[in-house]
Amino acid sequence: MTVRSRRVLRGTAVAGVLALGLAACSSGETGSGEAAQDAEAALEEGGEITVWAWDPTLESVAADFEAENPNITVNLENVGTGNDQYTALQNAIAAGDGVPDVAQIEFYALPQFAISEALADLTPYGADQLEGTFTPGPWGAVQQEGAVNALPTDSGPMALFYNARVFDEHGIEVPTTWDEYVEAARQLHEADPDAYLTNDVGDAGFTTSLIWQAGGRPYQVDGTDVTVDFTDAGTQQFTSTWQTMLDEELVAPVGSWSDEWYQGLSDGSIASLVIGAWMRGNLESSVPGASGDWAVAPMPRWESGQDVTAENGGSSLAIPAASENADLAWAFLEYATVGDGVATRVAEGAFPATVAELEDPAFREQEFEYFGGQAVNEVLAESAAQVGEGWQYLPFQVYANSIFNDTVGQAYVSGTTLTEGLATWQEQSVAYGNDQGFTVDQ
Repeated sequence: MTVRSRRVLRGTAVAGVLALGLAACSSGETGSGEAAQDAEAALEEGGEITVWAWDPTLESVAADFEAENPNITVNLENVGTGNDQYTALQNAIAAGDGVPDVAQIEFYALPQFAISEALADLTPYGADQLEGTFTPGPWGAVQQEGAVNALPTDSGPMALFYNARVFDEHGIEVPTTWDEYVEAARQLHEADPDAYLTNDVGDAGFTTSLIWQAGGRPYQVDGTDVTVDFTDAGTQQFTSTWQTMLDEELVAPVGSWSDEWYQGLSDGSIASLVIGAWMRGNLESSVPGASGDWAVAPMPRWESGQDVTAENGGSSLAIPAASENADLAWAFLEYATVGDGVATRVAEGAFPATVAELEDPAFREQEFEYFGGQAVNEVLAESAAQVGEGWQYLPFQVYANSIFNDTVGQAYVSGTTLTEGLATWQEQSVAYGNDQGFTVDQ
């Protein structure tokens, strides 16, 4: 196995990620109705594939795959995380050169590549028969227009990660609803003006996830017909609550993933996060000094007794339509997402999207020393089963997210409200979509 990083061409503007727009590239055949047998034959014949991914657990998966198939070489390349990789992938597709055989793509970005037919439909390999293998959120995310565009590698069902030491010191009850969450934020900040219940400087993923949980469905996509509408009741429920948090200055003005953020998680001045399940491993590896302080509880509900959560993050593996080794690529993709590679990734800290792992008592009952011996996966697995159905992303979500801070993000730095910011985000998203050849209503 070869593992290497490559510098991404940086001169391309974010809008250029969607340069192909609706000018669809030709979607080559992935095989006949016997595509699965073709993949088996490709395994026996051997060969070489290139995988673009930033997930470190795939290094072990690739090594194990090669060990089981000595005549196969997996070139694992990290060409950048998220948008950097999507830019590189779109550039390679447009140039018709250097396209990988397998690419890691986050759920929110999949529609962008699927709408331009840049991804192979995995249905001929039997991927459509995997319904029930994955939890509803990830499984819904990898399908569009009857095609299975990728297979999930991990998921991000949301939960409340909280600093139990800080909560105990100030007598704060673990909130079960968002109203209780606001009250807990007030209680903590009043007791210690240097401490905040959470941080936020404007994040598209967090915002849309909370709208998702509240029942909002601002994006409706039917082929190239798109609706963007942030006036629904779910969105209004989110904006009403979160605007209170901002107006009363109950949110730490600290950007996530910054040094200041990690410091706040370590010393308790940022005392909770409502975030995806993958945060479990991130806290363990990046905030070691707070071991024993943190615990996990169910995501606060918008209404008491309402068992609905949302996803925050999660990614998949897809085969670009231009791959010249699609059959062999499928063999690797299948191994990594529904084969022995799943156990390898889970053992290294990935949070699975597969029902079998989530229902496995050994997984659910595992106790984590970092979280005071709590069986954290029990809470996270329950959240995965409660994700609200029917959520859709825009086929140009990558672009939409890139303008979030210039629109909704203004509510964090000026007198603009979240409602006004969302209206501007909607307006600019609609204009962009129409410019790209979609028919976008609002």
